[in-house]
Amino acid sequence: MRLMDVMTTYLYILFDTDIYMKIPEGLKLPKSCKVSSREHCSIKLNKSLYGLKQSGRMRYNRLSKYLLKEEYNNDSICPCIFIKMFGSEYVIIVVYVDDLNIIGTPDLGKTKFCLGLQIEHLKDEILVHQETYIEKVLKKFHMDKSHPLSTLMVVRSLDVENDPFRPPTDDEDILGPEVPYLSAIGALMFLAGHTRPDISFSLARYSSCPTKRHWNGVKRIFRYLQGTKDLGLYYANPSKGSLYGFADAGYLPDPHIGRSQTGYVFTIGGTTISWSSTKQTMTATSSNHAEILAIHEASRECVWLRKHKEPPTVLYEDNAACIAQLKEGYIKRDRTKHILPKFFFTHDLQKIGDISVQQVRSCVNLVGLFNKSLPNLTF
Repeated sequence: MRLMDVMTTYLYILFDTDIYMKIPEGLKLPKSCKVSSREHCSIKLNKSLYGLKQSGRMRYNRLSKYLLKEEYNNDSICPCIFIKMFGSEYVIIVVYVDDLNIIGTPDLGKTKFCLGLQIEHLKDEILVHQETYIEKVLKKFHMDKSHPLSTLMVVRSLDVENDPFRPPTDDEDILGPEVPYLSAIGALMFLAGHTRPDISFSLARYSSCPTKRHWNGVKRIFRYLQGTKDLGLYYANPSKGSLYGFADAGYLPDPHIGRSQTGYVFTIGGTTISWSSTKQTMTATSSNHAEILAIHEASRECVWLRKHKEPPTVLYEDNAACIAQLKEGYIKRDRTKHILPKFFFTHDLQKIGDISVQQVRSCVNLVGLFNKSLPNLTF
């Protein structure tokens, strides 16, 4: 693999529409301009600039047009991957904005750093982590000298009034712009979305109206990362593993809001490849209702992940009532008639043989990390 960065690539992109901008300071008006006020004038862009929302798309369209002309092929599922065959040899180009990762049959050297990800090439495996990025973030927020912790969050208190995760009260002050709360959340989200799924649940809440309690929670995550910098995703030979999914719901983990938590994770060969931890957008009326909503989201993700796979993908769930109901499909009963039929999409996937929902014990369900705060021993 060989990493390549295209310098100033946006400055050479042509537009397919007319784009105008205000005249910047220092640029003189032409003599032919009859208007004396700069506020009444604008200039038309001939080529792209950095910061325009169209720039990335237009740059991709131009590069894609050229590569397809050179007989590269790509798929609608992965439009940023281009493949060209030369007999028994091949070239793969992976495009991300203005970065290219080129993979070929000849040994082009090994990519060790790409888009903030550190790649360690072992004998038959690859370890992807972000230790350098974590150190940079800790230093930015002055947490590089902090004492490390072994868990992300304290276990939620059953006393609602003393719950450290409760929403802001009237006597609490909301953090001002001088506290880089949202900046810290954004830096941690980049980690959670790439190599650190273990911090996903901690970030799936409290993005608005934060108080000092919530800022202390963010600093606790930093202290956890201080002691786990070298953790990452370990990818073994994919031919040795199958695709498995785990889904679960935390029923009303936040009594202040009344919304349940959806969590799912998919693995190949024991390594996480896709995960999610989000609050459900509708109020579940029972734990069974919450589980059906969660496995519905996991099923949608599974359809995309299992393309080109013939055997059914096993999707594990720990709620026996949910599994039994998904086998029957939508049946109008007093306890379930309020659940929309669309959430029984999983039942249809089982009928056509795409997935197989099986029960697993809660203690071995990997999704517990994505829908609740865990004590030290369980974590």
